[in-house]
Amino acid sequence: MKKTLLGTTALVSAGLIAGPALASDPLTVTVGGTVTAGVYAIDQDDTGGTSYQDTAVKLVARNIDINAEGTLDNGMVAGVLATLSLGDDWNSHFNNNDATFRELFAYLEGGFGRFEIGGTDGAAFKMHYTSPWFVPGNGVDSPNILNAVGGGITTTTTTTSFVPVGPTTNVLVTNTFTNTVAGFRHSTFSLMAADANKVTYFTPRFAGFQLGLSYTPETTFNGPNPNGLGVVANNTSIEDVVEVALNYAGSFGGVDLGASGFYVSGDAPTGTNADPEELGFGLNLGMAGFTLGGAWYQSEDLGVTSAPVPGVAGLEEEVWTVGLSYGTGPWTVGVAYLADEISVPGFSTEMTTWQTGGGYNLGSGVDIGLDLQMSTIEAGIAGVSDIDSQSAGLVLSVSF
Repeated sequence: MKKTLLGTTALVSAGLIAGPALASDPLTVTVGGTVTAGVYAIDQDDTGGTSYQDTAVKLVARNIDINAEGTLDNGMVAGVLATLSLGDDWNSHFNNNDATFRELFAYLEGGFGRFEIGGTDGAAFKMHYTSPWFVPGNGVDSPNILNAVGGGITTTTTTTSFVPVGPTTNVLVTNTFTNTVAGFRHSTFSLMAADANKVTYFTPRFAGFQLGLSYTPETTFNGPNPNGLGVVANNTSIEDVVEVALNYAGSFGGVDLGASGFYVSGDAPTGTNADPEELGFGLNLGMAGFTLGGAWYQSEDLGVTSAPVPGVAGLEEEVWTVGLSYGTGPWTVGVAYLADEISVPGFSTEMTTWQTGGGYNLGSGVDIGLDLQMSTIEAGIAGVSDIDSQSAGLVLSVSF
């Protein structure tokens, strides 16, 4: 699923105050990233007569970053960041062997703040705080690895029509279509514009506060185009997505505080019932090795399956999470919980996940750990059983 926030607030605010003019050097190119692998034992309930594997090897390589950055003669910093991943962000079993650009954008920063232009997450995503990650390479909010069946809300449409089969003969044909209205997002991050091409501005940080603004013309396309020719027709995707985000970072008497909030809105294609919206808040408290964090998110008329799409009128999704971690020396341990509820008028379904475990740093960006997960999908229908999943895994995460 979508990547988590790891030090983004500090990264965004770094270098916003330009120093004295320096001699311009060629941009420096660095390559880095993270590969997380795990072997899991899984106990997943059967669904509709379908049984599931009881062991799995999971491999996630979504943070292969190529960064070119340099300081200009006027003291401003310019750069390009290209992020490669295997397949798509949703781990399709039919398209997970190709390395593709998940993000590619250019940026310019100085005393005025920071501008980003291209295919990347917006201000609402990058400035968000949530529950801590303590398992190497994995967390309960926007997990890289989640050993549970999907779910959500589907609609079924039946149509009938007369089809001619001869000069004077018609046959009545009935077609049934099943459409996924929304799947569990399992995330408190803004995903409406995801990595679509956009422009973002971050202000300098004043007295601990920072404001971020993003604008995405349309959400069907992200990443590079060979020549940039052509225009996109209206009403083909969610359009004119505006993100407003504010966060705070500071310390008080040995307690580190991080707080964030965002609002996102977009225009749905003509003919849909409503325009989608997102709202979210997050909070982190850190003291003496402990980190307590949580977040709350709500969306209206927005479905998130393999891509953000306008939802049916009245579709709502509410997600909240809380977690506690403790780190000392090379050790980190913790526990976290996330609840995700999707509802339409007259029906709702919910997925909850507990995660506990921890990790040990072997040095030089190499971590090993234990990942324990327990998930439940509440069907929301009388007489239909809940679906449970439990898993335990050993993970190895290597950052370079």
